[in-house]
Amino acid sequence: MFACMGVLVKLAAAFFSNTELVFYRSLVGVITTFLVMRAYGMPLVTEHWKSHCWRGLSGLGGVLLFFYCILQLPLATAISLNNTWPLFLAFLAMILLKEEFSWLLAGALVVGFIGVIFLLRPTLAEGQWYLALIGIGSGLFAGIAHFHVRQLSELGESDWLTVFYFTLVCTVATGLWLTFTAFSAVSLQSLTLALGIGVTATLAQLAISRAHRGSNILIVGVLSYSSVLFAGLMDLFFWDARLPVSAWVGMGLIILGGLLSIRGIPVRNSSIVTLDD
Repeated sequence: MFACMGVLVKLAAAFFSNTELVFYRSLVGVITTFLVMRAYGMPLVTEHWKSHCWRGLSGLGGVLLFFYCILQLPLATAISLNNTWPLFLAFLAMILLKEEFSWLLAGALVVGFIGVIFLLRPTLAEGQWYLALIGIGSGLFAGIAHFHVRQLSELGESDWLTVFYFTLVCTVATGLWLTFTAFSAVSLQSLTLALGIGVTATLAQLAISRAHRGSNILIVGVLSYSSVLFAGLMDLFFWDARLPVSAWVGMGLIILGGLLSIRGIPVRNSSIVTLDD
């Protein structure tokens, strides 16, 4: 779903700014989750609103920094820097959640990240190191956001409620920003793309929230690299991109990392810890 969203974002970039893309993606998500929760009688009130706010703000920060890097850096470089988030997530999980450490899982995480580098082949021009730090910052914020998703699942919050509050925070923040700037004109084509981005992003967020429920957090990080693999295949299919040998090696390493992570599943032993603690 994240890869499908990426394809639609690439097409919609001709019609909307990055902030607008985040706004429409979030607006569709908050409306969809609200309607589903109301239809099934799920409560909208939560006792853990602080954790939801931290999850929303950290996730929004990661997305905005990532989109800024896409504007300033080659796409492959921006994606590679953003995909440092599983490394930050693994660190937070072992320090704060006391996830059981596994050398096999740690190795799978590194193998998957090397696969991303081989597939995307990132480059940096002279004088772009500060942009690289911003890209790593997007990965850090994304890692913190995923940490809060895991925390919320440990606290018993439903996947729908977690996604609802995340999209609500993003919608309000970007909506306020656009109110004082400008909205682009909307056509049938651009509106269709915006709806597609919102639907795929919402499904992806629901999937990642469910993945955090009851599984080792390192495995979630490793398997998340599959989004880069699917994006590479879609680039080949939709834009007839000619992938070099290094890209196919990278895909193989991403798949290998996923297989290693499944074989290395340890007995899960974690406790609920908040960043405030």
